[in-house]
Parts: sequence; C-alpha cells; structure tokens
Amino acid sequence: MGGTARHTDQDPAPQAAGPPRVERRGPVVAALMLAMALAALDSTIISTAVPQIVGDLGGFSVFSWLFAGYLLAVTVSLPVYGKLSDTFGRKPVLLVGIALFLVGSLLCATAWNMASLIAFRVVQGLGGGALQGTVQTIAADLYPHRERAKIQARLSTVWATSSVAGPALGGLIATYADWRWIFLVNLPVGAVALLLVVRHLHEPARAPRASAERTGDGRTGDGRTGRRRTDGGRRTGGRRTGGGRERPRVDWAGALGIFCSGSLLLTALVQGGVAWPWLSTPSLCLLAASAACAAGTVVIERRAAEPIIPGWVWRRRTIAAVNLSLGGLGLLMIAPTVFLPTYAQSVLGLSPTAAGFVLSAMTLSWPVSAALSSRVYLRIGFRQSAIVGMSLAALILFAFPLLPYPGSAWQPALIMLLLGGALGLFQLPLIVGVQSSVGWAERGTATGSILFCRQVGQSVGAALFGAVANATMATRLADAPDSLGGDLPDDLDSVSRALEHPGDLSAEAADYLRRAVDDSVDYVYLGAALAAVLAVLALLLLAPRVFPTHVDDPTAPATDSPAASDASAAADTPAACDAPTTSGAPAAPGAPDHPEPPVDGPAGGAPTGPTGGGPRGDAR
Repeated sequence: MGGTARHTDQDPAPQAAGPPRVERRGPVVAALMLAMALAALDSTIISTAVPQIVGDLGGFSVFSWLFAGYLLAVTVSLPVYGKLSDTFGRKPVLLVGIALFLVGSLLCATAWNMASLIAFRVVQGLGGGALQGTVQTIAADLYPHRERAKIQARLSTVWATSSVAGPALGGLIATYADWRWIFLVNLPVGAVALLLVVRHLHEPARAPRASAERTGDGRTGDGRTGRRRTDGGRRTGGRRTGGGRERPRVDWAGALGIFCSGSLLLTALVQGGVAWPWLSTPSLCLLAASAACAAGTVVIERRAAEPIIPGWVWRRRTIAAVNLSLGGLGLLMIAPTVFLPTYAQSVLGLSPTAAGFVLSAMTLSWPVSAALSSRVYLRIGFRQSAIVGMSLAALILFAFPLLPYPGSAWQPALIMLLLGGALGLFQLPLIVGVQSSVGWAERGTATGSILFCRQVGQSVGAALFGAVANATMATRLADAPDSLGGDLPDDLDSVSRALEHPGDLSAEAADYLRRAVDDSVDYVYLGAALAAVLAVLALLLLAPRVFPTHVDDPTAPATDSPAASDASAAADTPAACDAPTTSGAPAAPGAPDHPEPPVDGPAGGAPTGPTGGGPRGDAR
C-alpha cells in the first residue's frame, strides 16, 4: 500500500466482531424499535400513576427519585455500554441490557415500599442505558449514512409515540388495573425483542488482528522503532492468552469512576434547591466529591490501556463539537418538557390532558423533520443542516415570551410544532455525522459519548432552569402589592396547588399568580434560547466545515487498502476538513487490518481487506 509493505512479527490478537450480518433487516429493525419502546415508555408511563403508587407504598417526600434514579442510572451507564459494545460486540450488550431491564421491571412489580421501588428503578435504568446507546449504534451499523435517516426517523417515531401514549397508558392501567402492571407489560414486549435479536442479529466471529505492524523500513505504524500499537494508537491493552493472542481488557476502574462522579453530580443537581438550598453543606459536599471523583477518573482514563471514555472523543473536533451542541440540546429541552405543561395548566387553564396535547405537537413534527433531514444534509452537509435547525430553534424559543397573555392554546402548540421541526433537523444530522466519521470499532464509544452529553445537559438544565423559575417566582411574590398579601401563597410549592383551585383565591390574586407563572416560564424559554445559541456557536467554532466520512463507511469511496481507525481524527484537521475522505491514501498509525465491511454489500463472506478479515454483512 503506497509502496510500503506491511507484515506482522507477532502472533495475531483478537479483534472485536465486525458489523452485524443479517439476512433480513426487517426483524432486527423491529427488535430495535421494541427495545427503544421499552426505554421510551418507562420514561413517561409512570408519571400518571404516581398518586396510586404513593397511596399504596407511601413515600411522597421521595417519589421524585422514581424518575431521578432511572435517569441517573441511564446517564452514567451510557458511555460504559458504548465502550463495551465496541469491545465485545453489540449483540451481547443489547441482550444483557434487555435482560437487565426486564429483571428490573419484574422487581419493580414486586416492590414492597418506596425505597425498594426506587432501587429497582435504578436496576431498570442500568438496562435502559444499554438499550438507548446500543440500539442507536446497531441502527448505524445496519444502514449506510445515506440511509440512516430512515431508521433514525423510525426510532424517533417510536420515542414520540411513546411520549404521547405513555402517560395515557399509565393512567388507564392505574385506573382500571393495578399500578404494578405498568412494569409487567414490559415483559412480553421485551421477550419478543430478545427473541428477534437472538434469531436474526448475527455478528461475525472475532477475526485475528496483528498486535504490531511494521513497515518495510522496520518501523512500527506510528513511525517509532519497536513500539507496539493498537487500533487507537495506544500500547497494547489486552492480556496474552496461551496461543499468543490478546483478550480484551475492560477498564472497570474507569467505569466505577464514571459511575461515582456522575452519580454524585446528578444527585447534587436533582436535590439542590429542592431537598436543601443550593449553597448548603450537602450541595457543596456533593459537588466537591463529584469534582474529586471526576479528577480521579481522568487520571485513571489517561493511564488505562482501553479507557471507557478515550481522549479522542474530545480531541477530535467533530465529536467534541457534537458533544457540546447536544449538551445544549439537552439543556434547552427542559423548557418544553418540564415547564410548558405548567404554563398550559396554570396560565391557560387547560386540563392535564389538554396540556399534554399541546406538548405532543412537538413530538409529531420532530420525527417527520428527522425523516426528511437526509434530503438536507446530503445536499448541504451535516454541520450546515444542524446550524440551520438550531438557529431556527433559537428564533422559535425567543418568540415564546412574545406570546400574548393569557393567549390561546393553539399559540404554544404552534410554537411546539415549529420547534419539533427545527430540532429534528438539528439532532439527527449530528448523530449520523458522528457515526459516519468513525469506524465500527469506535462507533459505540462515539454514540455513547454524544448521548451521555445530551443526558447530562438535561440534568443541568433541570437544575438551572428550575432555579431560574423559582427565583423569578420568589421575586414576584416578594413584590406583590400589599392589598394581595393575605391572598397569596407563602411559599413556591403552594403556588401550583393554589392555581389548581383558583376559586379559593380572589380574582386579583389568581391573575397575579398566573402572570407570575407566565413571567417565570418566559425567563426559562429565554434561557433555553441562549442554550440554542451556545449550541450553534459550538458548531461554528469547533466543528469542521465538512464532517469527515470514515472510509469503512458503506457509502465512502471503495478502497483496496486498510482503513484508518483514526481517519476521522486526521480529517478533523483544518487542512483536511474541506474535502471528503478519499480512497487509496496510506493508512494512518494504528489502522485496523480489517476495515468495516458494507452491511448492505453482497453476501457470501467475501474478504474485507488484504488479510481476509471477517465476512461482509449481507443485509438486504
């Protein structure tokens, strides 16, 4: 290749299995949609059953941890499962995730008090983290990047449908059956998903890969004499077996560090301002402990042979920019998902069901926009599509405070409809762009990284915008006219309860409270608009003008040479980001011996590279 002869002088080491080999994509896609439905439903179905659960088990003061515990477990496990799917393959990680989720569901149905239910929800969340990340990664493996918008739109549709149907389904079950059936209905759905994955998703067996590569001049792939390299350019991270092969090593210390630092941070964000003041001793101790654990985790990851969160997820401009911009997306999503229902009920006087329909306008337009986004990003590029989408979202969010008071329900519904269309044009091109910029062996880690940042953004947004809304409301109550002082609630928690029964208030007091809620939500939407602007700036300042396309990608130019595992890192440099990756270029240091085969290529197990690696996928 390029006049340089490659040969190995050590025994080959095992390589993670390649892209999935499926004879029919339909059953696998059905399994992915069912798995995504499990994760999506459990984020919403329990919300309307909380009164029945609390009435049966008690624990009203801590019931918010039914949601926070699940979110915490999903968030901190996403990067871990991403790395494990790159190391051991997608199928075993997905099977373990579904099984863990179903075990957690069964345990939740047997909970005897609120503490046990919260603990079992955490178990569910550990399975949900595997579902969210691995489903997205397998979807990218199955489809070339020109077709990935189709499968991502299907998954978005599943999520949107679950978001709308979940609360209604939970309410029906809690009303006409027992709340425990909310968790038991997961079992048959999960069993079908397990069966489809086991029968129809097949990953090639691990192919031997040379643990050290030497060029014709006796140097190793990184140009330094005698230094052994792995795919990522690190020293070999596996343990030798009896036959001279290496078996993968898992960075359990790094995984534990991520769990501890993430759990402490999310606990501080969830409980701060609710269970205790932000500047109280518990908040400061949790934040300090989280920072200390994060610093220790960085040290562990820098020394690990196969880190859970490798440094390249922040060194590569493409992935770093998407990490930050999707964190901004998670931040701004708090405005519609958390505060819009409060606005619709308290200011517009809608019922909870009607308020849910106002929010559902966003979930209707989002998947439609995502499905059509491929027509845009294939024409103008991933970065430009995302910038257009988030710029429109910023303008729409800025428009929310301009709505008249009290207004009509169709006005915020229209805002949500437009916002869903803009965000569908933003999120999907970035996910597809990152997945197309890396090879199979790095795709799970990259996907887990961007989803992790989005989840962290949501947690930070909940804490930040909650503080904004509370501060605004406290100021309005403190500045209330003296004539209303006796009619207004004494604390923030009493405001929503007072507006649920406005007949108990004077007309002037009820109107003043509605205007105070309106002002609070307006400030939250202004903050969300600023988060959208920051996301656009991250793309403008950090992302390459043209996202690099990894040469393993089925839609990249064909090549008869091994593909560089860190080709995306090379393409992220300013000199290379103005043109797509081309074929026939010399392999970068640490290039894998077996490039990722096209999953929609011909069947029959044709060699994927000069060394005759794993079989090509034959998905049709």
